[in-house]
Parts: sequence; structure tokens; C-alpha cells
Amino acid sequence: MKILIAIGSKDYSKSTLRAGMKVAQAFNAKTTIIDVGEKISAFSNQLIDLAQEQMESWDFDPPGVDVLEWAYNFLSDKKLIDSKQIKNGFPKNKLIDEGEDRKLVYLSGTVCDDVNLILRSGDVISELREEVQYGEYDFTIVGKSQKRNMSHDLLQYIDSSILVVNQYRNDDFSRVLLPIYNSTTGIMKVAKYCIKIANAYKIGIDMINFAKDENKSIDSKIVNKISKLIRRAKVDYNNIIEKGDIADKIINQAGKDKIIVMGASKMNPFRRYFRGSIPLSVMNRCNVPILIVKWWLNYNFTIFLFV
Repeated sequence: MKILIAIGSKDYSKSTLRAGMKVAQAFNAKTTIIDVGEKISAFSNQLIDLAQEQMESWDFDPPGVDVLEWAYNFLSDKKLIDSKQIKNGFPKNKLIDEGEDRKLVYLSGTVCDDVNLILRSGDVISELREEVQYGEYDFTIVGKSQKRNMSHDLLQYIDSSILVVNQYRNDDFSRVLLPIYNSTTGIMKVAKYCIKIANAYKIGIDMINFAKDENKSIDSKIVNKISKLIRRAKVDYNNIIEKGDIADKIINQAGKDKIIVMGASKMNPFRRYFRGSIPLSVMNRCNVPILIVKWWLNYNFTIFLFV
């Protein structure tokens, strides 16, 4: 599995990086930490190029390097990188410039295969989308943006599943929350992600089953199929039946210490704008991490039926 952790500032990204590395550790995932800074003007780029050879003596850093150094120090303090690299300190003068406003630092992880630091510059959504396509990441971990359109754009344009941390400050989760409602398309793939997270964190799953509408009962075939899959994985689970507003009930059931896993909506943007999106509504309003699975994408992970 490959994970991309997007950070944006030293002040607001601590919970994102902490939760991201916890997930990476649980899955032994290849991990990349990325900061997307503002686009540097051509004139500024020329100045930086001229100063490149003297940066060390001037103690002058390219824009955004301070955020990568902060991330490095976090990894160092938590002993998540090789002790030799901790001893040598942050290699800010050894950034590999790969062109196209992409700079890279390779690190050796202690709890997962690789830990790389990447600096990009430009529009956040465009650069994250390009990085996800370039690195073929299974999911992207981000903090909760204060800009409402940012959440929508992340779901719409990033070609991976999205884990939104929402400033979650705990190190662990009590349960995984799996909502099952109107559309059952892709729910089995979502359920497999639930099982993987539950196994990784050694916690159980709470399934919330919603009636399709006021006059139709819950699709028992789907519920039974998911229950069988969970039992085969030897994961504890509860089957909770709910009626009413779906987003409200999900948020209430999530409480303060669960992680929500649900499928993304595949409605086109025009229909989503007028009809709304339950995953987007939950993501914007909840205070716990939420993993929104884009079930139509191909994933490179194995569900250990455990395994």
C-alpha cells in the first residue's frame, strides 16, 4: 500500500501527520509526506538558482523547506526514521530537484518501508492530483480545510481514496464505523477497507444499517454478506439499525473516538450540487477521521482474513 500525507503548515498539520504515520505504521505502507507551497515566480526562481551554490553559507532555504524540516523533526522525535539519518540532521541542502516544481528527500523508515518528503509549488488541488497520479497512491491523508470548496475538490479531483483527519488528537480509535444506506454499489470494497483498518488497529466494526426509504426495509442480503466477510476476518462487530437523517445519525454514532469508513458518491458534479452528497456532508460536519473510499478505482491491497 502507498500513502500520501499532505501537510500545509507547522501550526495546523501536527494531527494530520500524527494520524497519517499511525496509519502508515499499521499498514507498513510506503509513505510520502508532501507540502504544496505557493508557486514561485520565474524571477524568484532565477534568484534561487543563482544562490543555490551559496545557500549553505547564507543559511537560505527555498520556500517550503521549513515545513519539510518540521516534518523531519517530527519523524525524528518519534524515531520513525533511521537513527543514522536522525544523527545527521535534516539534509536541507541535499534536496533532489526533479523538475516541474518537485523536490524530494529520501529517508529510511523504521516502521514502514519508505518515508519520503516532497515539496511542490503551485495550486494545492492540481499539485496533489498530479502527485497522486505520479506515485499511484492508494489513499491520500489530509487535514480538514476551512475552505468548503477544498473538501469538494479533493473528493472530485484526487484519484485516490481520501482520509480526512479533522484535527483528531487521539492516537487510536475505539471502533470503525461502516454506514450502509441507499446505494449498495461498491459497499463490499468499502467493507474490506473497514476490515483492514479494524485488523490493523485491533478494534471492532459498528455497521449502521439504514432503510432505503420510509417504505422499504434494509437490504438483508447485503448486510448478511458483509457480516459473513467480517466474521471470516475474525473481527468483532455490531449491527446497528437506524432511521432518520443519514448524515446526522452517522455523525452521532461516530462520537469522539471512532473512524468512519464510507464509499464516495459517483454522482456527476452537477447532480451532486443540487442533490447533495452524504459523504461530503459527513466529512464537512464530523469531528473524527473519515476515510472516503473511491470504490471504482483499482487498489493494490490484500485483505488478510486474518490472518
